[in-house]
Amino acid sequence: MRRKTFFRVVNFIKLLSSFFLSILLRKPIHCGYPVFVSIEPTNHCNLRCPECPTGQSGLTRATGTLMQQDFVRFIDQLSPRLAYLTLYFQGEPYLNKDIFGFISYARTRNMYVWTSTNGHFLSDENIRRTIDSGLNKLIISLDGTDQTAYEQYRIGGSLETVTEGIRNFVWIRKEMGAHKPILEIQFLVLKSNQHQIEEIRKLGKSLGVDRTVLKTAQFYDFEQGSALMPEDGKWTRYKRTSGQADKRTKGHRVTESQSHQSRVTGHEFILKNPLPNRCFRMWSGCVITWDGKVVPCCFDKDAGHCMGDLKEQSFQEIWRGKKYREFRKKIFSERKSVGICRNCSQRW
Repeated sequence: MRRKTFFRVVNFIKLLSSFFLSILLRKPIHCGYPVFVSIEPTNHCNLRCPECPTGQSGLTRATGTLMQQDFVRFIDQLSPRLAYLTLYFQGEPYLNKDIFGFISYARTRNMYVWTSTNGHFLSDENIRRTIDSGLNKLIISLDGTDQTAYEQYRIGGSLETVTEGIRNFVWIRKEMGAHKPILEIQFLVLKSNQHQIEEIRKLGKSLGVDRTVLKTAQFYDFEQGSALMPEDGKWTRYKRTSGQADKRTKGHRVTESQSHQSRVTGHEFILKNPLPNRCFRMWSGCVITWDGKVVPCCFDKDAGHCMGDLKEQSFQEIWRGKKYREFRKKIFSERKSVGICRNCSQRW
């Protein structure tokens, strides 16, 4: 335990110092290995969420399910430096029957493990197996306090099924005398449910969850706006490019150059946050798809920027490889030209 903690602390110091040195020298200098990684159990899903490439059959990459032996091989290469593991990328994790084995194995390596679910597979058996696995945190998507608002985004979903599963989870966790996993409701704020913000907080308390978190939504074609985009600018990542402020952009100044850009391109919205030529994610983490492809970021949902394949190379070869070095270099020189960055809310 102490040895792993030492490795992780030293590794994080290397990552942080090399990142800030890169900013100072204005060129990428990279030391260390990732402290957090997302591994995709599957990219199959039971819902058809409108802004999800999986739900809308928008992925061009292969669809499949991660095997236990591949997961073990991935983790063995990442340990002992890896501290945080997210068992989620695209798809519904509970559709992979080996999810409990994934969690248990990662926990034996003293990793903090969490996953995210749409909440439709929280049977009593799955709840008990989740608790027994040692999962640290479970995020459950709950984007409405009534079925009408809920199914505006979670198409094909049942609010009653999800809330019943949450109630059972809270009860069974108490019955088993367990304190983990932390149960977190995640409420994606949309135009269809923004009036339910106070209601979801009350619902979270009544269900007995540990946290209720409000999250802004990512829209793929955000430049022209979206019927799902909240009217209150507090709950959106975007602002209008015209000089006329509205509820969506109140308090966020639009520059003259941005207004000119909207006249030229016809775009209505841009990201609120600037895109500086740097990104700590390129130093500290990555994503591994179900079939072993290493991609730099969770915004690369279709694995268009594959840095390497763990079925053909070791993680060290990929992490230190030419593709990754060139990609980090591009992020430090022209990040706005990288497609997956155009919709990124990462500040640094």
